[in-house]
Amino acid sequence: MSEIFEGYERQYCELSTNLSRKCTSTGLLNGEEKKQKLSELKTGLDEAETLIRRMDLEARSLPPTQKATLLGKLREYKSDLNNLKREVKKSSMNDVLASRDELMEGGMADSASTAADQRARLLMSTERLNQTSERVKDSKRTLLETEELGVSILQDLHQQRQTLLHARETLHGVDDNIGKSRRILNSMGRRMSRNKWIMGGIIGVLIFAIFLVAYIKFNSHSK
Repeated sequence: MSEIFEGYERQYCELSTNLSRKCTSTGLLNGEEKKQKLSELKTGLDEAETLIRRMDLEARSLPPTQKATLLGKLREYKSDLNNLKREVKKSSMNDVLASRDELMEGGMADSASTAADQRARLLMSTERLNQTSERVKDSKRTLLETEELGVSILQDLHQQRQTLLHARETLHGVDDNIGKSRRILNSMGRRMSRNKWIMGGIIGVLIFAIFLVAYIKFNSHSK
């Protein structure tokens, strides 16, 4: 497994555990202290999301056998992050509703209805702004994921190009070896042909010598 991925994984697990504890403790708080805790939680969620993106990039740059395993783990971490986001959002909504109830109960009898309507409109506007902000964040997140996917595809293409270049170099090496083997075989063939002629010459000389000796002996016996 990639050491870089393992480092991001450890950081995310520690951060996730801390965020889960803060979510539990935030539900028991009120007022400014709760707002501060919610702000810390949102900052922690941004850090966790950054770690998720880094793990995704690292996993996609690895060979297919390792990539499949790490992407499976990454899906679990993304699900865990979504659960944390829902818990933080729930705490935020509870805080907004509690503030609204306090404001409505503290109004004067004559102006209670008007003030409540104004506060309700203000809360609705705030909620719309929050929703718009969430949509902008989602769009930004989608763009980042698309960019990361593009980078991952480029990395895969680069690895495939390197593999093809290596295969091409290997084929060139095989062609060179085949050429050398052919030249060696041709040289051996020429030597074998030359040796055949030499052997034939030697055999011819020996046959001539045998006939010559036989001729000389025959002539000596006839005298």
